[in-house]
Amino acid sequence: MPKPCLNHTVMSDFWIEVIGVIAAILTTASFVPQAYKIYKYQISDGISLTMYFVMLIGVSIWLIYGILLGKFAIILANTITLIVQFFIIYHKLKHLKSKAEKL
Repeated sequence: MPKPCLNHTVMSDFWIEVIGVIAAILTTASFVPQAYKIYKYQISDGISLTMYFVMLIGVSIWLIYGILLGKFAIILANTITLIVQFFIIYHKLKHLKSKAEKL
């Protein structure tokens, strides 16, 4: 097993977890503007459904990984990201259905 980069005498587990939570907040927040735009304007034309499905699978696996390790930051970030991604996918499918019905 590889050695960790940081010696625990330099940084406590608490601060390592804080770094993880900050990273989780920032990466999870990156999806919020897209979800807000879809909600506000009810338009999802520029959204790649394939990309969000692949991302959803990846985030689901990250969530399982976090649960298996018991890592709060990984669990929190990926749970929230899954919720936002489900929102985006739901609205994309809803808009596709609406367009198909108009044809």
